[in-house]
Amino acid sequence: MLERSFGLLFFLKQPRNYESGPMYVYLKITVDGVPKEMSVKRNWEHSRWNGKGGRASGTKEDAKQLNVYLDSLQSKVYDAKQRLMETGQVVTSSAIIEIVNGAEQRKRGLMAMFKEHNDAMKKMIGKGVAKGTWTNFNTSYRHSLDFLKANYQTDEINILSLNLEFVKRLYNWFRTEKKLGHNSALKNIANVKKIVISCVDNGWLKTDPFLKFDETREVVSTIYLVKEELQAIANKEITNSRLCRVRDVFIFCCFTGLAFADVKQLKKSEITLGFDSELRIYKNRQKTGTPSLIPLLPIAKMILSKYENDPECLATDQLLPVLSNQKYNVYLKEIANICGIAKELKTHVARHTFGTTVTLANNVPLESIKDMMGHKSLRQTLHYAKITGMKINEDMAELQKTLEKKEFISDHQIAKKPE
Repeated sequence: MLERSFGLLFFLKQPRNYESGPMYVYLKITVDGVPKEMSVKRNWEHSRWNGKGGRASGTKEDAKQLNVYLDSLQSKVYDAKQRLMETGQVVTSSAIIEIVNGAEQRKRGLMAMFKEHNDAMKKMIGKGVAKGTWTNFNTSYRHSLDFLKANYQTDEINILSLNLEFVKRLYNWFRTEKKLGHNSALKNIANVKKIVISCVDNGWLKTDPFLKFDETREVVSTIYLVKEELQAIANKEITNSRLCRVRDVFIFCCFTGLAFADVKQLKKSEITLGFDSELRIYKNRQKTGTPSLIPLLPIAKMILSKYENDPECLATDQLLPVLSNQKYNVYLKEIANICGIAKELKTHVARHTFGTTVTLANNVPLESIKDMMGHKSLRQTLHYAKITGMKINEDMAELQKTLEKKEFISDHQIAKKPE
């Protein structure tokens, strides 16, 4: 916003009970008739001051040094004014003074901005932000607050105090005091970094204190079921109604790729007929809001049909009887035991099984898997869809048939034995 009038003046100001001697050098900025003063932390004799020019008079070295300093302050004033204009802020004498004397930066606390970010994110839940994302940031906020209290005996730290040492101490604290794994600690670090990067982007920080911190994550071996293990669960006769329901939901997820949060909220309106008159799931993922399109395989249709008139599903307006995530995982461990599966079954194993065993191993292209799983990039899909040794063997066998059929190259000369 442009100001109507602007004035800048350096002047001498008498101290209290002044009788003689040096005076304080002050800067006065006036915007639209509103003045604001600040001390420049220098003293000067009145007899050696040019009041009209607002500078020290004479050619002595001390006068030259003061004038150079005042010139640099004047440049900072105009830079501050320009910054306010470029960012669309109101140009006031107070705003300029705060930038010049550093008060604007000193009042910026990391935790205050972190909380402001989380509060804004909370209002966006269901409007492009998943509740789980807000929960993760809120957890990082609480952890960071505990860190400051334990290590600095405070609940706030200015962003200007952040440096590489702070980041390393925070990481070590996550590992030792919070007992987090390497990747979990880095995830919390990344959440804190997002707040700091916004400060860099806004020009409140000149450099990123995370810049030289190694954020390389460890490669995690994903767990998925092979065909025989999936068959063992599907074929197991389970008389316990509770475990049977959990087994059915798990198998449904293995053949649709739905995450726990998405299957729990699956509604009848999200099952539609495609152009080929086949049923399919069309819904936005809760975590990212990315749409996923999943044609229903026969076993998935069978499971939906099984619970079509289930009283519990009708009462909760759910297509499947999905329990809480905690109970679901506990019961999956029971199912793994009775089915003789040594792997640790959790809700997300189903999603990995869909990406690897059900789809990729059966020659479904990665691009199609990506859209069915609701991923934004193939890189995400590759985390779920693992190329197995059996798949490589099958692909190479098919390639061999193709090359032989097409007579890809002639090997007559290579086949000859040396004389």
